[in-house]
Amino acid sequence: MKSPLVAATAALGLLGQGANAISLTLGDDTSTKNAAGTVAYGLMKFYTGNNTGDNPGNLPSPYYWWEAGAMFGTMIDYWFFTKDSTYNNVTMQAMLWQAGKDGSFMPTNQTLTEGNDDQGFWAMAAMSAAENVFPNPPSDQPGWLAMAQAVFNQYVGRWDPNCGGGLRWQIFQWNKGYDYKNSVANGCFFNVAARLARYTGNQTYADWAQKVWDWEQKIGLIGDQYQVYDGLSIDSNNTCGQMDQNQWTYNAGLYMAGAAAMYNFTNNATWKANLDGIVKQTQSKFVNNNVVYEQFCEPRGFCSVDQSTFKGYLLRYMAATVKMAPYTATTLMPLLKAAATAAASVCTGPASGTFFGITGTGCGFSWMQPGNYDGKNGVGSQMNALDAVMYTMVQEAPDLATAKKGGTSKGDPGAGMGNIDPAGEIDNVTKPTTGGKVGAAILTLLLLISVLAGSAVLLL
Repeated sequence: MKSPLVAATAALGLLGQGANAISLTLGDDTSTKNAAGTVAYGLMKFYTGNNTGDNPGNLPSPYYWWEAGAMFGTMIDYWFFTKDSTYNNVTMQAMLWQAGKDGSFMPTNQTLTEGNDDQGFWAMAAMSAAENVFPNPPSDQPGWLAMAQAVFNQYVGRWDPNCGGGLRWQIFQWNKGYDYKNSVANGCFFNVAARLARYTGNQTYADWAQKVWDWEQKIGLIGDQYQVYDGLSIDSNNTCGQMDQNQWTYNAGLYMAGAAAMYNFTNNATWKANLDGIVKQTQSKFVNNNVVYEQFCEPRGFCSVDQSTFKGYLLRYMAATVKMAPYTATTLMPLLKAAATAAASVCTGPASGTFFGITGTGCGFSWMQPGNYDGKNGVGSQMNALDAVMYTMVQEAPDLATAKKGGTSKGDPGAGMGNIDPAGEIDNVTKPTTGGKVGAAILTLLLLISVLAGSAVLLL
């Protein structure tokens, strides 16, 4: 294992330098890890969850809870690719705190406003921890695998019959977006289910991944050229008609990596065709002069705080795709390398009132003009750059683990079942109708039977 001082050493080495772009030589392991360490140092300077009076796992305003989950997913990958353990303890603390008492990422400090996609980004971080063989939680805590299983089980319990299926964007009816079914919420479900199928070998997870994919295609959210559209509104007749056809990088990434996991699990030609279709559409829609960009808002300069993180997730899932479907490297590795070069070239921002890393290493958001720092530094810009740099090492990294090959994470096929209706833990919340409870109970029982039937291997 490398010294846990990689990030600090890389950062300190820049103290005497001026405002120069981070040095990066692709193909040079030491250079790439040092560059990643410097960017990671700047990223983690945004984190306040380990400060007195704050909750572990939280980012300060204006960053939402889900983005913290995405950030810790990045840091789990950072350890995997660099073996720099500098941030492992704070990552472990954040993940366990936000997992909540049953490991389902429904903590009391977030539950009232939490959406299905918010929960999903934490679940995908836990899934990465299992696949990466990140150090396991203490024995009295749920394992990483059990956390992902808990969220999967809750997603199954929320499968909604309106519009023929799918998850709603929001969990609770009082939150804006409850009457919206979108690709990101269902993409989180698909991604987690597909990766659980690959990791555990359990067909039930694969069946649900297939079900989500089929619904997305049937309802039109995945187009005939593998466009992944944003979502559909549910009208007063409980039908879905009005579609938002915006396309975002992170949605393409979620379905790309999920399709790659399903192809890896099944070796099925249909899943290969699905994967190839998304890769081709991604090249067409989200690449400009060989550099990944957020096509809807980046050229006009009006990406929101959330949207400013999306392209980094696409890079994450490109790298995961290369791991699970190595033939895609011919197409995806040039894009990952071009992104790394462009991102490093705009990491020239000064230390300021918002960026507390080493001056001259604050990363800009847009990579469309390499070498031009746009002044838009933040968690998203810094995380995107870290993703861009470190995922160039994907081909040299170990294979992603499974329960039968290298995995050590403790599983629990019934995890999260006691919190299928999270409203039950909140005072003064309208309860489901008796019919709704019976239906959910039957669905949950059938799920538990089907998962347990093939899950002896999961009880690690």
